[in-house]
Amino acid sequence: MRHRQRSRKLGRTSSHRLAMYRNMVTSLLEHGRIETTDAKAKEVRRLADRMITLGKKGGLHNRRRALRIIRERDVAAKVFDEYAERYRERPGGYTRVLKLGNRIGDNAPMSIVELVEGGMPGAAASKKKTSKKKASKKKASESADAGA
Repeated sequence: MRHRQRSRKLGRTSSHRLAMYRNMVTSLLEHGRIETTDAKAKEVRRLADRMITLGKKGGLHNRRRALRIIRERDVAAKVFDEYAERYRERPGGYTRVLKLGNRIGDNAPMSIVELVEGGMPGAAASKKKTSKKKASKKKASESADAGA
């Protein structure tokens, strides 16, 4: 039984699994989106969210902890500068997994792992929509007040 077992083995040795996760997290943080199998996507999401959290905390120790996973220094710099600012107000959940269907060759379930947009989910879109509506209502009420 797998009681209290956190990660998936994915049919690989521990060193191969760690190297694969490191490569996938680096690619995700570099490009913003990767396509992989469902099981790998769920594992990569955990590590990528953890790296962005380290970037938000900042500091030398957290940068060194992130560099244990992230393979390229410029990607780590991007995490600590760009992503830390983008997700400053967001309490977590920096990635999403979208199901694609099954792969043609071996029928493996495939997914896309991507970084979500900055801020709270839907906050930017709702602010833009409501601000236009509020602005038009304000103008209408101001013109009615001015005419009265």
